Order: sequence, then C-alpha cells, then structure tokens
Amino acid sequence: MIIKLLLFTLLLNLNFIEEKSKKEKPNILFFLVDDLGWYDVGFQGSKFYETPHIDSLSNRGMKFKNAYSAHPRCVPSRYAIMTGKYPARTKSPGPGSQLLKSEYTIAEALRDNGYSTLISGKWHLSRNERGSSPEEQGFEKNFGGGDSGVPKSYFYPYNIQKRGKGNENAPDITKLPEVEEGYHLTDQLTDLTLNWLEENYTNKKNIKPFFIYLSHYEVHTPFEGKLDLEEKYKNKAEKIYQNTDLKNPFLFETTTGETKLRQDNHIYAAMIENLDSNFGKVINFLKENNLYKNTIIVFTSDHGGLSNRGNGRPLATSNLPLRAGKGHNYEGGIKVPLFVVWENKIKKGWTNTVVTGTDHYPTLLELIGENIMEEKHLDGLSFKNSLMGKNQDNSKRPIYWHSPRPRPQSTGDLANTTVRLGDFKLLDFYKEGRVELYNIKKDQGETINLADKMPKKKNDLLNLINNWRVSVEAIE
Repeated sequence: MIIKLLLFTLLLNLNFIEEKSKKEKPNILFFLVDDLGWYDVGFQGSKFYETPHIDSLSNRGMKFKNAYSAHPRCVPSRYAIMTGKYPARTKSPGPGSQLLKSEYTIAEALRDNGYSTLISGKWHLSRNERGSSPEEQGFEKNFGGGDSGVPKSYFYPYNIQKRGKGNENAPDITKLPEVEEGYHLTDQLTDLTLNWLEENYTNKKNIKPFFIYLSHYEVHTPFEGKLDLEEKYKNKAEKIYQNTDLKNPFLFETTTGETKLRQDNHIYAAMIENLDSNFGKVINFLKENNLYKNTIIVFTSDHGGLSNRGNGRPLATSNLPLRAGKGHNYEGGIKVPLFVVWENKIKKGWTNTVVTGTDHYPTLLELIGENIMEEKHLDGLSFKNSLMGKNQDNSKRPIYWHSPRPRPQSTGDLANTTVRLGDFKLLDFYKEGRVELYNIKKDQGETINLADKMPKKKNDLLNLINNWRVSVEAIE
C-alpha cells in the first residue's frame, strides 16, 4: 500500500513538473513589417519617421547591425523565414515559387512542440493550386492571411480602391469580420490578435505557450495614411527641406534605376507611425496581462524599403547611406532592421553578427529549449549565442542571394547572384558577364568596385557562387 502511494505521488509530481515546464516555455511574437527599410525606424537613425514604441522596445534587447532578408522581395523572403531554406531551392522567384505542403515550417515545428499558433496578416505563399495555406502549414488560427500580397485600400472596405494603387482583389483580407467604413486594416489585425490573446491567455486560461506571426501588410503600397498623420508629416517635410538645394531628390544610375535620396514622403511616414502605434498597443497588452516577461519578441522586415524605380512609380523612402532598395541585392534591398527581446534573458545592445532570414527558424527552436532540425531548415544557422551575449564568429559562413527574375522596368534591378563572406560581398551579374566586389565593412554604400584590384578574392567568391547555384539547382 505504501509503495502504491509513493508511486502515485511520484506520478503526480511528474505530471506537475511536465505541466509546469509547458507553462514556462516562452511565448513568441514574431512582428514582421512589409517593405520596411533598414533606415525607416528611429533606432536605426531616421530623423524623419517617428517610431517611439519600436525604438523603446529595441533598447530592451539585442539589435543587429548586419541583419539581412534572404531575398529583396516579398514571397521569397517569407519562404525563407517559414522554412529556414534559401528561396532558390524552390525556384523562387519564378514559376515554381510557392511554399509546398511538403515543407515543414517553423509554425509546424512549434505547433508540434506544444504551441498555439496564430497568423495575423500577410501570408502570400499560396498563389496557385500548388501552394499551401497557413492552416496547412502549422497555423491553427488565421486572420487575413492567404494569396494576397496587398490590399486595394487600407481603409474598410479593403477591396475598393480609394487612393494609391492596390493591385490585387485581396480575397483573404475581405474574409475578415465586417467593421465600420474607414476602419484601418492594421488596426483591425492588431485588434483581432489582442482579442485572441484576451480569449485564450488572460487569467491563464490556456496553458500552451503561443506563437504569433503578426505580419502586417503595412507599409507596402498603396500609399494611404490617416489624414491627421499625413498632415503632420507634410508640415514636417516642408520645414526640414524648405532651405535645401536638393530640389529634385532623385539620382539616376544605369545599374539601379532612379533612386530616392531623402525621406520626405509624408504619406509613407504616416503609415509608419500608425504601424508603430499598433506595435506599442500589442506590447502594452502583453505587459498589462503579465505575458511580456516570458515572451520572445522578434521585430524585423521582409526586405529593404522601396526606394528605386525603373519607371514613374511613386517611391516610399530612401535607404541611404545604403545603396538601392527593394528588388536589389545591394545593401539597401536586403539589409533589414532586426531586434530580439526576451526580458532578463537576452542581452541588451548591438551585435555585429551577420544573420539572414533563414536563421530565425533554428534560433527560435534553440531559444525555447528544443533541438534544431538541420534536415528541415537546411540553410538556417542559430544566432542564439549572440542573443545571450556570447561571441559568435560566423565570418567563415557564406550567405547567398539569387535574383533570376529582375524587374528593371519597375524597381530597376538586374538578374544576379550575390554572396557575402566575412567583410566582402560579390554580385555576379551573370547575364551581362560582369561582377562587382565590395568591402562591406569599409564601404557599406557599395561605391568602390574592387573586382579589378582584387582578382583572387573575386575568383574565390565567384567559385563559391557557381558551386552554390549548382548545389541548390537555382534557375537562371
């Protein structure tokens, strides 16, 4: 009888420990902004855009000086975040550039490790019958995520164009609950997310940790801001630039198209402040409901800001001192703002560690205490050590970008494959038979082409590119 009682007590203790460990696993909030440039936030140095909530939280965690997206456009970069793989492996961007059901995403990995999973916002990885929906890839709840890459309008009803140019019907966005006319899409996605948290996580209703992929459509086109904020930034731009000699804030270059040289788009600035306010609303909710301290918060963008054009399209921003923008494998197109916060767990400050979009998958697994899955996230490398303040030298690890489907008439870019290894970066414009080599540490603006001066370095990096293209079966 005593032995049975001891065994029963032991089982109860084991169950208690198991439940306790489940409760203590950290929550994850992955806050992804669409088209936000490296220089579009205050903590990166912008003097025009105002992002007080984002800036404040960035000071609570680790900020990255060398964070990259895995591609300078939406679909491929999001594929990399979800799978931990280079988009070139799925022929992206190109005819086969979809997230296939056979992929095992970070959402599936977290769901299978006991997480409740939610996507709120842009998915954009299932644009034909071969692609898969968020629900098929690990997300248990979905608010507004599907084929659509952009709404026709940010103001309800979202499927009726009002200003700017939205180029899709956005069927998934229109499935959101009906709201009053003029309600803002970013506000609604935030409210739906907080309502979900309210229903499931206040008063400890749900013992499962959560993974929220809050993937706002803002600040992608169409350019539409709240009118009071637009007026604020219109006045601010006039005050800042009224005495400037730069009457035409554009520069034309044959390899990048027309580049915007200053941040003065008052509508885009209004969109950024609205996004920042919504970010602050989410963080305040976590704090007020005792969820903040045990939540890993990742803030980043899917690629660089829209600052280049090959035609007369309106431009959002300037990425200076970085070169070019969205669509380009120059730094302005692929460098992104990134910080990670986990109160009292992750070190505060800046790191020089080079990371790319494929690396979030293994990093999150390691942070929650699970084993990485190298066979799944083939190209991802965990940067947990950097987050913990440990030295993480990845200078011997090459990072690749492949852009076989350029849009010279739209964003001014050309087909190329790019590699960064250590301080050097080489762009192989293979269709034109030329290369460009830069020392990124000394020349982040990519102004001095070293290809002729450093033939050995050029050839070494070119060989890396050629071998890599074969290994991933990249399309040309």
